[in-house]
Amino acid sequence: MEQVTLDTGRVFIRDLADGQAVQECFSVRDVQRRQKKNGEAFLKLRLGDCTGTVEAVIWDRVEEAGEACRVGAVVMVTAVFSLDQRYGPSLTVRGLRAAQEGEYVAADLEDAPPIPVEQMEADLRRLVGTIQDPDLRGLLEDIFQPGSASWERWRDAPAAKTYHQAYKHGLLEHCLSVGEGVHALAATFPVDHDVAVTGALLHDIGKVEAYAMEGGAIDLTDKGKLQGEIPLGYYAVRRAIEERRGFSPETAEALLHIILSHHGQLEHGSPVVPCTREATLVHMVDNLGGRLGSFDRIEKGLGEGERWSGFDRALSGSAYFAKRAA
Repeated sequence: MEQVTLDTGRVFIRDLADGQAVQECFSVRDVQRRQKKNGEAFLKLRLGDCTGTVEAVIWDRVEEAGEACRVGAVVMVTAVFSLDQRYGPSLTVRGLRAAQEGEYVAADLEDAPPIPVEQMEADLRRLVGTIQDPDLRGLLEDIFQPGSASWERWRDAPAAKTYHQAYKHGLLEHCLSVGEGVHALAATFPVDHDVAVTGALLHDIGKVEAYAMEGGAIDLTDKGKLQGEIPLGYYAVRRAIEERRGFSPETAEALLHIILSHHGQLEHGSPVVPCTREATLVHMVDNLGGRLGSFDRIEKGLGEGERWSGFDRALSGSAYFAKRAA
């Protein structure tokens, strides 16, 4: 494939302009092999850096490019960026190869939480310390025991594949924010604080097994596709409960109901709808956290001086950021 040398600095996805020629390194977040109407193959990619992702298409010399285009790989791309009114932003790739050492900075390609992971962990430990129920407190201490396999996997997991906190430590960031929100609201509404906060912290634990990360790329595992994150989470917490002798059956029922119902509606993947105050509170705060997390994702992808985003599927509309410099 053709190689063009451009005398530019680092080009981030959020700064690309219509018609701009690009030669830059990006991480491969997704690869799909498609067919043209004439039967010839082409590749549809999703490329990313720390500011967001962009669709890309390779029309020619597909087999050669496909050798370098594995999910999680870093590739050097020569392309032209365009903003199509119908199809949105995309890169038409003219050249692609595996990136070489020294051509990119890893931090430029990886998204991350705005708060250091050490601070989030300290905040989590403090929140767990507010739980007075011995069964629930012991359960959380078992799952979040420092150095344990369950803690390491939960701390490092992403919260989603695309829409919010789709990066390493994203699950910790999301569940902590939901837990803190539930903790605050439990002082206002007549709910069982300990059940609600524990449910908030564990509601998405199934994502530990449902998602896999490689080089910043996130995809569903076989278990995630075959079973779904809610059943995986239910069985993970149920197993942990069964390993603790004398755990209150009523408390277990209340906690497991939160995990099973936290998506809120059957059509959204919950096998049951929220039937308790605690489950309703966790669902509402979880939904709020996900939507507000989408604003964080969208703002990272805006260019300098931009206040409005384009249409975003997660919000079913555009996002506006009034405090950004005009």
